[in-house]
Amino acid sequence: MKFPIKAVAASLGVAVLSSAASADSINVTLSGGNPSGLWSLLGAGIDRAVKADDPNGVVTYQATGGGFANIGLLGRERTDLGLAHDAEIKLALAGDDPFDAPIENLQAVGYMYNWAPMHFFIKRSLAEEYGIDSIDDLATSGAAIRVANNNAGNIVANITTFMLEEAGYDEATIEANGGVLVRGGSAQQADLITDGRTDMVINGIFVGHSSFRKVDEGNDVVLLSVPEDIIAATNERFGTGTYTIPANSYKNQTEDVVTVALGAMLITSDVLPEETGYMLAKSIATNIDEIRGVHNAMQALTPELLTSQTTLPFHPGAERAYRELGLLE
Repeated sequence: MKFPIKAVAASLGVAVLSSAASADSINVTLSGGNPSGLWSLLGAGIDRAVKADDPNGVVTYQATGGGFANIGLLGRERTDLGLAHDAEIKLALAGDDPFDAPIENLQAVGYMYNWAPMHFFIKRSLAEEYGIDSIDDLATSGAAIRVANNNAGNIVANITTFMLEEAGYDEATIEANGGVLVRGGSAQQADLITDGRTDMVINGIFVGHSSFRKVDEGNDVVLLSVPEDIIAATNERFGTGTYTIPANSYKNQTEDVVTVALGAMLITSDVLPEETGYMLAKSIATNIDEIRGVHNAMQALTPELLTSQTTLPFHPGAERAYRELGLLE
């Protein structure tokens, strides 16, 4: 169901733009996601990167409903910065569901990561009984599978639904085979399969994430492969990237598994002052260890990755900083 961007912003309250509060120091609000999730840690790391150059600089983290909500807040100029998945941004630019119109004022500060791959775990007993090696085997297998997708309104749920439909395995087919589609977040999915209430879990998070470890260590599961044509179609639709989950990342995975991966970007709107964007981007790039240090999953972040995104135009101040640092030509 589409919803107006105005409603998204109103439902989260108003985050007052604060970047003009100080002419000399950064003072901005960053809208993220779950207050205990990775994005909150990224917010803390960005704040530390800013303070490394200016102890008076402040990046205030605001917990929200996630990337879709943050894009809505930026579209309404109700926050200074936001974190959002590249796939969410692509939908926003096109005005696709859940947005009621294109969002045209977004600009990039930098790519935070691009290594959150889609995982398709299924119980090994089912996979072996029905000859299921790839997600395109699901529909034709005839197996009655209890499939766990993410919660509605989460971009991973959108991508999962699209990939399964590309494989001919929509909800109607799941039910026709005697299965059922259930929904839950990463922790819920891990509990569902461990408690014997589902047979298959699908999510897009970092390799070795705690929820995946629980699925892998507490159950006899295998990781399904993804056909090249489905990877290509998904990347075209959502702006995701191709990613290889290395062999032996999980106990029954003896070969590399190629799939798609989400990335997350730090974004802003075109009302952010140029000097604020410049100071922010320069601090992030030159103090990147402050962000890498927030979580082991962030060790691969580099200044080069920051500038590798092609989804949005860079904020003019961020672009100037990156050019000065030799990260953009």
